[in-house]
Amino acid sequence: MFKNGVAVLLIFVISALLILRVTGLEPGHPSAREYAQAGRSARPGLWLTGEIVREPVTNWDWVNQFDDTFGENATSLETRTWYGIPHSVRVLLVPRGDKLYLQSSAQTFRLDREFPYGKAWWRNVERDPRVRLKIGGKLYEMTVVLIHDRAEVARLRGGRDPVVKEVDADGNEYIAEEWHYWRVFQRNVPEYYPEEI
Repeated sequence: MFKNGVAVLLIFVISALLILRVTGLEPGHPSAREYAQAGRSARPGLWLTGEIVREPVTNWDWVNQFDDTFGENATSLETRTWYGIPHSVRVLLVPRGDKLYLQSSAQTFRLDREFPYGKAWWRNVERDPRVRLKIGGKLYEMTVVLIHDRAEVARLRGGRDPVVKEVDADGNEYIAEEWHYWRVFQRNVPEYYPEEI
């Protein structure tokens, strides 16, 4: 009886995963208010679906139209887990002409954990930097590289320090936010050679 129950459960789980592999499961994201009330947490997704872009992108500035984390214009990131089922989340991208960056911050309870252990997707990209980005309904196969140079991160943040400190009611200084940036590189596209002038 127990074996039959386990077999039925296993068949159900495998069938559900096969269906989700085809249909995808976008990450959920509450409104900005609900997100703050939930301790800056949201439901992750699994596979992202969409047309895969194979052409090289030479200017990423068009991505600015998809900078809404909480609405229909949100961008999503699919990472690879050690157990083979993707983990996807909503993310903020920072385009700078021919360069694209991914930004994320640690706040509240996430500051209690050493980087990259504050978020599951951070751990995933540290272990395997191959990701997929969903922008405007299309998928881009990318590789992300963490920027270790804090001066470069400050420059990307408009001159603001990546470690944001505040003072509590007792006059004690504490870290309120810690920002991280990754440079994003397109992969699986043919070599791009700009036309000679």
